[in-house]
Amino acid sequence: MLYAAGAAGWVVVMVVTSRMWQLHVREVEQRADEAERTKDEAAQRRAMEERLRIARELHDSLTHNISVICVQAGVAVHLARKRGEEAHPALLAIQEAGAEAARELRTTLSVLRSDEDGDSSGLGQLDGLVARARGAGLVLTVTVTGAERVLPPEVDQAAYRIVQEALTNVSRHAGGASASVHLHYAPDNLSVRIDDDGAGAEAGPVTAVRSAGTGLGLIGMRERVTALGGWLRAGARDGGGYRVHAELPARAPH
Repeated sequence: MLYAAGAAGWVVVMVVTSRMWQLHVREVEQRADEAERTKDEAAQRRAMEERLRIARELHDSLTHNISVICVQAGVAVHLARKRGEEAHPALLAIQEAGAEAARELRTTLSVLRSDEDGDSSGLGQLDGLVARARGAGLVLTVTVTGAERVLPPEVDQAAYRIVQEALTNVSRHAGGASASVHLHYAPDNLSVRIDDDGAGAEAGPVTAVRSAGTGLGLIGMRERVTALGGWLRAGARDGGGYRVHAELPARAPH
């Protein structure tokens, strides 16, 4: 009897041990599968982030300059026709090539986005940006309030890009408008506000398009601000015109 009981006990121990080993092996396999899945997801996320970074930089760097070229060529063509003259073929070619380049760039960016940043742009280049905008015919004022200070690089760059995109949109969509840029340095944040008065025959319907917020420029601005923990609002103003307003966390150094 004692032998039978001992044998039965060993059988129970062996069965339990075997079951525990099977559970352990299964758990190890599940962990391995989870680790592999996490690794693949991380790789996909890095690839998507890189595509987004490329799309954002292409948009910021190229769309602005292409838009300025198109606007200046368009103004020259308009003035020539207003004087009763035929626009020079070279101007028409520049205008057409610029518009085609802008379309192709938007298509490329859409592909990149469907499936942050390493340059040195920042508010230190704001004077140059303002000078170029004024040179393109935009009536522009700039106001800076609060205790101006050195900002974290990512905040500095985001603020510059927001102003750049907003001014580009004013030049493209609100013909004849005047604009204002207001930067306010608070202890814990930086406020960036760009207003335009929407003057000009084309301002009404095109401002409505801008307020929809579907352009890649607005998407890029929101992505930048959200990534930094801030907020951005863009839309039509009461009484006419358009406003882009962002607030970026930027705590003052102690």
